[in-house]
Amino acid sequence: MHQPEERVIRFDQTTKRFGHVTALDRLDLSVSRGEIVGLLGPNGAGKTTTLRVLLGLLRPTSGRAEVFGIDAWRHPVEAHAHLAFIPGEFAVWPGLTGGQMLDLLGGMAGGFEAVYRDELVERFAFDPSKRGRSYSKGNRQKIAVIAALMTRAPLLVMDEPSSGLDPLMTATFQDCLREARERGQTVLLSSHVLAEVEAVCDRVAVLREGELVEEGTLGELRHLHANSVEARYDGPPPQLDGLPGASDVHVEAGVIRLQYAGSPDALLKVLARSNITSIQMREPSLAELFHAFYEPSEGPSGDARGERSEASGEGAEASR
Repeated sequence: MHQPEERVIRFDQTTKRFGHVTALDRLDLSVSRGEIVGLLGPNGAGKTTTLRVLLGLLRPTSGRAEVFGIDAWRHPVEAHAHLAFIPGEFAVWPGLTGGQMLDLLGGMAGGFEAVYRDELVERFAFDPSKRGRSYSKGNRQKIAVIAALMTRAPLLVMDEPSSGLDPLMTATFQDCLREARERGQTVLLSSHVLAEVEAVCDRVAVLREGELVEEGTLGELRHLHANSVEARYDGPPPQLDGLPGASDVHVEAGVIRLQYAGSPDALLKVLARSNITSIQMREPSLAELFHAFYEPSEGPSGDARGERSEASGEGAEASR
């Protein structure tokens, strides 16, 4: 018998306004158990506001956010019992050693597995004997990452979690996320690092100026952008006039390049009328999909709105 998916996170028409600025606009988004979902968008898109609402740090203007069916604002302590959070900027206790900080954070979280903590310390090449004041940005971030992962919390909430990590440690972090998913843990990951999202996420939610503009798997989102096609030929060039989905056609001596959004079968049938010697068709990367969402909104007005959203959000949290 098919078991229904367990919903871990639910945003229901969640809106957050700071004065006249709408930082989050009627967000509807659900995340099921065992998923890694990426919140994607530049600074000011609403990613951090989304996570702060989910963590119960900001009260929604309307709508609600739930963790395992628990209202995140009304019952934050109960909600936090099910999650661990990794911020993008982690402030350390300057006089405590890294090991003492991990013990403290683990105790505050309700406990952790010492064996798994030691494994993570080794995998991240972290020296727990140094005091907080001596740690670099990357090592401070390792404390946050290890502290969250070692709890094996059912839900991991992350805001730019790999900030400051070098490429090798970033790869280790991504391996840990995949292992967490295999154990049934759920991850909500906010990032503007496109390669990271593409490497680990099952689904992507794209935010623009506080609105969810698209959501789905990478395969589902790729229909929004044309494939890049390059074909080499001998003799007369292929005639693509009137072919639906073909655009930006450039013909050079022996090479034709184009963008194509349509049935590959239709394109291949047209190309087959010419003497094609080779053909390459490349799906758009996540970076190209990302820019496809934002190019229409680029400009001074969009940038200004993003800056106001960030500033208003920080001010509101500071005054709370």
